[in-house]
Amino acid sequence: MANLRALVKRRKAVRNIRKITKTMELIATARFKKALDRATEADAYTRKIAELAADLSKNAGEVSHPLLATRPVKKALLLVITSNRGLCGGYNGSILREANATVRQLTAAGTPFDLEVSGKRGQAFFKFQRIPRAREYTQFEDKPAFDQVDAVASRYVELFVTGQVDQVQVAYMRFLSAARQVPVVETLLPLSSVEASGGRKAPDGGTNQGADAPRSPDQTVDYEFLPEAAGILEELVPAAFKARLFKCFLDAAVSEQIARRVAMKAATENAGDLIKAITRLYNRTRQANITKEISELIAGSEALK
Repeated sequence: MANLRALVKRRKAVRNIRKITKTMELIATARFKKALDRATEADAYTRKIAELAADLSKNAGEVSHPLLATRPVKKALLLVITSNRGLCGGYNGSILREANATVRQLTAAGTPFDLEVSGKRGQAFFKFQRIPRAREYTQFEDKPAFDQVDAVASRYVELFVTGQVDQVQVAYMRFLSAARQVPVVETLLPLSSVEASGGRKAPDGGTNQGADAPRSPDQTVDYEFLPEAAGILEELVPAAFKARLFKCFLDAAVSEQIARRVAMKAATENAGDLIKAITRLYNRTRQANITKEISELIAGSEALK
C-alpha cells in the first residue's frame, strides 16, 4: 500500500511543477506575439526587396553582381540556427537532423565546408558529434537585432565575393503559420535567383494576397537606371541577402516560441492528469487505511469479550 505522506509530497511537487510550466507557457505566448509581429513586418520588406533585385538584375543588361554568380562549389559554409535553451519540444531536434544530413552529404561528396552554429543546443550537439565548428554564436535570442545579423551577413558577403566560399547555406525552422513550421536547409548564396517566394501562409491557413503579394513571373517592369545599373545593384543585392538572412533568424525566433508554448501546454496538461491520478490513489489508500483500522478495532473488542 502506498505511503500517504509520500503521496502528499509527490502531489505538492507536481503542483509546483504545473505552476512553473503554466507560467512558461504564458511567457512563451507573449514572446510569440511580439516575435510574430516582427517577422510579419520583415516578411513584406524581404519579399519586395527580393522582387526589386530580381527585376533590376534582369533589366540591367550585361551588368551583374558577384553575389549572383554561380560557380562550382569548392568550399561551402553551413550556418545552423538553434535555440540557447531547451524545453521546446522537438524544435532543435528537427533542425539538427536536417543540418546533420547536409553535413553528411558534404562529407560524402568530399566538399570542404565550414560549420557555424547559433545557439547552445546546436553547439552541444555538434560538440558531442565531434564535428568542428568554425564559429559559434549565442547572442541571438527571441529578439534578434538587425545589427547583429548584419555583421554576420557582411562577413559572408566578403567570403563569397573573395572566393573563400562558393556556397552559403542556412539550416533553420521556417515559419509558415502558427500551426506549421518546417525545418529547412536553404541556400542563400549565390543569389542566382533572387525571386521572391510565394505568399506566406496566413495564421488562418490561407495565403496572404493583396498589395504585398508577389507578382507572377510573367509580369515585367521596365526600369530606367540613374545612376548606372552597376551602382544600384552594388547596394541592392547585398541588402537583399542581408534581409533574407535576418528573416531566417526572425522565423527561427517565432518557431522557437511556438514550440515552447506547445511543449509547456502539454506539460501543464500532463501535470494536471498526474495530480488527479495521485489524488485518486491517495483517497483510495486513505480509505483502505481507515477500513483496516476499523477492522482492527472490531477484532480487538471481540477478543475482549
